[in-house]
Parts: sequence; structure tokens; C-alpha cells
Amino acid sequence: MRFIMSGAAGFIGSHFCDRLIAEGHSIVALDNLMTGQARNLEHLKGNSRFEFRLWDVCRPFTVDGPVDGVLHLASLASPKDYFKHPIETLDVGSTGTRNLLEMAHEKQARFLVTSTSECYGDPLVHPQVETYWGNVNPVGERSCYDESKRYAEALTMAYHRVHKLRTNIARIFNTYGPRMQLEDGRVVPAFIGQALEGAPLTVFGDGSQTRSFCYVRDLVDGLYKLALSEERYPVNLGNPQEMTILEFAERIRRLTGASAPLDFQPPPPDDPQRRRPDIAKAKRVLDWTPVVSLEDGLRETIAYFQNLGSALARH
Repeated sequence: MRFIMSGAAGFIGSHFCDRLIAEGHSIVALDNLMTGQARNLEHLKGNSRFEFRLWDVCRPFTVDGPVDGVLHLASLASPKDYFKHPIETLDVGSTGTRNLLEMAHEKQARFLVTSTSECYGDPLVHPQVETYWGNVNPVGERSCYDESKRYAEALTMAYHRVHKLRTNIARIFNTYGPRMQLEDGRVVPAFIGQALEGAPLTVFGDGSQTRSFCYVRDLVDGLYKLALSEERYPVNLGNPQEMTILEFAERIRRLTGASAPLDFQPPPPDDPQRRRPDIAKAKRVLDWTPVVSLEDGLRETIAYFQNLGSALARH
């Protein structure tokens, strides 16, 4: 099959490219490199089934020839980035989604959009199920990201209903692994980077808030299965193993051998207190469940950042 993928140079997008190439498919990869990294795709250069285009999907574009699937992963996914660029975040969720849906409609291709657990806001239902409508502040600082994804979901369903487009919606929970940006502000690279430098680990709030961490290889397996499925309504993709941020900090300190203290800071606005996916639907309709343990995933991630630091130091 031939796919168009937006956000291909991003953390998740680049791993999804690897999976598609491994499965024998071809990709037209789009990214404006606002937060994506060209090095994430360096290893695919020269592959006859891979083509990269430096492009902002908020601008109209064309692709010659048949297309079987359109995969919309482009977004500013880190709070640090979308707080800094709220308008661009809303643009890619609205105009960008519309342009890619139009491409899928024109080519009669299937369409997948990566949405987010942020659609649930600071949830009043735990664990979060796909039928829960969420508790989102529509005018808060995080709303640029939350509402861009909620709108993208609504637009995707509108194209499915009006144009009978074959659509899929993935609600992604906290994902980690190699190729994350060290400075993107999310807890996994933040803790690992601080631990490797021997700096205090920054904990927002009192650390009692919970997250559930899914390794990127598991997530991509879920995305791939969803993209080929007949499920049209949102599907949670994440690891239901829940832990507090304090517990997670201790795990990072143990795996890195760091003895750095914790630095408690005020929580960011509208920071969810609990986050854990109910993945019963993914198990039922996709036969998907995460298999990589947190220990194994973190070891691979820590090794990636150690190697990246060494490579950057040499240059």
C-alpha cells in the first residue's frame, strides 16, 4: 500500500514510518520540522519506498498517483511547544486535518488521525473509556491542544458520515521511547535528561498525580492495526499500568543510578490528576495489548539518550 503521513519526522511518526516500511508499504512523508527532527528519518534516505517532503500540511498540496491511506500525525504534542505556539497548534488540528481529509476523499483512501487522551481533560471517570465525553477547560492554556484534537475528531467523523470515508481515530495516552526530544518538557525525557546530568528531577505539584506509560513500539503496533481496521469510532491506545509521578521518578533514579534530589515546582495549568486508559475496546476490535515492560522500555530509552549525548558531544 502507499501512504501519505503527516508529522513523519516526529517521535511517533518516525517509528510508524519504520513499521510501514518493514511491512512492505511505501510512504510519502510530510513534515515542516517545526518540532520534528530530520535525524529521525535519516536511516530511511535512499529507500526506494520512502519519499520525504518538507511541507506544512496547513497549506494545500497534491500528490500524484494512487494513495491507499492518509495518516495524520502532525501536531505540537508537547505542552512546552503548544503553550509557545497555540495558534499553529489549532491550525494543524483544523486546517491541516481538513486538507488531509480532502486528500483522502480525493484519492478514495482510508484516513487515520492521531488524537489524544487530552480529549478527556482532567477526567472525572477513571480509567478513561472511549464513551466518556471528558472534562476539558475550553478556554484554558491547554485548550489549544485539547480542542484542536477534539475538533479533528469531529471533522473526521463528519467526513465519514457525509463522504463515507474509511476513517480511524486513535486516542493516544502517554507514550515514550527513543527519538523523543530531550528538551520537550514531557516527564520521560525531562527526568532522564536531568538524571543523566546529575541535576534535580523536576516534579510538578506534589507528585501524586498519575500517568500510564506506553512504549512507542507497542503504540505503533496499535496504530498499524487500527489503520487497517473497520472501527470508525475512537480507540484508546496506551498502557493501563498506572503509577504516580513520584513512583516514576524513583524508577528513573534507580535505572540511571542517579542520586539527584527532587525539585518540586507548581503544577502547570489544567494538569490532569489521573490518567489511565481503558483498553478493553482495543483488545476486542484490534486484538491489541501492550507487551513491552516499563523496565525494558525505559532501558532502551535511557540508552538512546546516552548515545545521543555522546554523538552530539563528538560533533
